[in-house]
Amino acid sequence: MNSILRISLGILMPFSLYFSACADDSDLNQTQFTDNLVIRGTENSIIDKVSTATFSYADILQRATASVVSVYTEKYETAYSNHMPNGIPELFRQFGFPVPDIYSKQNGNEADKRELRPYGAGSGVIMTDTGYIATNHHVVHDQRGNPVDKIRIRLADKREFEAELIGSDQKTDIAVLKVSISSVISPIIVSDGNPIRVGDVVFAIGNPLEVGITATQGIVSATGRHSLGILGQGAYENFIQTDASINLGNSGGALIDASGRLIGINTAIYSRSGGSIGIGFAIPINMVLDVMRKIVEVGEVPRGLLGLYSQDVTLDIAEAFGLDSIEGALVGEVQEGSPADEAGIKHGDVIVQINDIKIQSSHDLRLKVSRMSPGAKVIIRLFRDGELAEFPVTLGNIDDAYTKVRSGTREILEGVELKELDGIMRDRLSVPKQINGVLVSDVDAESPFARNIRPNTIIIEVNGQMVKQPSDVEDFLDPKEVNRFYIWYQGSVRYLVIRY
Repeated sequence: MNSILRISLGILMPFSLYFSACADDSDLNQTQFTDNLVIRGTENSIIDKVSTATFSYADILQRATASVVSVYTEKYETAYSNHMPNGIPELFRQFGFPVPDIYSKQNGNEADKRELRPYGAGSGVIMTDTGYIATNHHVVHDQRGNPVDKIRIRLADKREFEAELIGSDQKTDIAVLKVSISSVISPIIVSDGNPIRVGDVVFAIGNPLEVGITATQGIVSATGRHSLGILGQGAYENFIQTDASINLGNSGGALIDASGRLIGINTAIYSRSGGSIGIGFAIPINMVLDVMRKIVEVGEVPRGLLGLYSQDVTLDIAEAFGLDSIEGALVGEVQEGSPADEAGIKHGDVIVQINDIKIQSSHDLRLKVSRMSPGAKVIIRLFRDGELAEFPVTLGNIDDAYTKVRSGTREILEGVELKELDGIMRDRLSVPKQINGVLVSDVDAESPFARNIRPNTIIIEVNGQMVKQPSDVEDFLDPKEVNRFYIWYQGSVRYLVIRY
């Protein structure tokens, strides 16, 4: 840092000496000043006037930072009596043993006390003058996914208010808070939906590391980032990537453009150290507004469902199917009894449009359908055998279950086919005799579990219980907790942790 400062001073010093010398030069004629020029007597000595105006984003940031809040959360924790050695009774409880009498409270008269204690900190953005605030789901929930017990927000002018959690959506990591404020607050200006381009100047505003509201500058590095696994299995990722510094505590803060308009909610970073390395991610504002509206109006985020699995169209696939473009989503399989199945959509169809919305890829199809309401009637345009066709479809609900049982396989984890381990596959994979379980026969490329589970994996245990058939996996899964899988894969056994 010192060397950088020395270099900077070394550059500035000659310029200051130059201006001093010009001021003292007795050989120069009398200087005449105009608004734009400095004229020094002779025709050839015309020099641009040195401007004192400095280009700055200060006014834009001053307005935007007034709309960004610090979010502080608290959770109840049990405080034990001071008569007990610190921490020892809790150790007994954690391991399932009764607390010895020596550590019990005197005469049983002192009850455990639950105290609110600080849990975490993040950021939020004031969206309306009625007090609605957008932030991240993970800012206002603990590591188990449970809501925190108290939320407090601090405005840029240092005023503090208690906030109510209106609702949240884990699959997009968006939460909505509400504060009752009688005085004036400053909702942020929202982007009008103009396309975000790589190279656009942006600012990340939030409360990093609890130092206070801070603004950092960068550019849009990429758009449409997905399948990163940041939000977990089954999530809907469609991030704006930026090199504006985003650190712990920035979550839920604002990503604004050079005009001060909100274009995204800062959510995550890639980092080995925990600090910013220039790879940050924000949820686009159109997704934020859509989820917020549903949470406020409905109390949850209902999502449409087609009921099929698809893949991207590559150049080879386009050539094989006689397509002129790689845009669209190739249907690999249609779930029996699903809306797509009832509408007549088949594997091998290439979906290119829903109503007037173009479909760019398999991920794009899943994302756009999820933003539509269950029960919505849509027109699916697709290519079948080189011909464009239209199919009316009434969308189902993402919570509807279409379990696939076909050729001895069963799908319990989305996009993951399970079947019993028979002798043929045991020999083919060289599975030792002592290894028993359920075979993962296939994993769809778009499955939310594709980053964790691979084909030809043997699932031996789920949450400590041995599995013998695919239905055992379903029976032993806990949808509300992190699940522990004990597996065999390519000659070795190990554990996988999966949130169902």
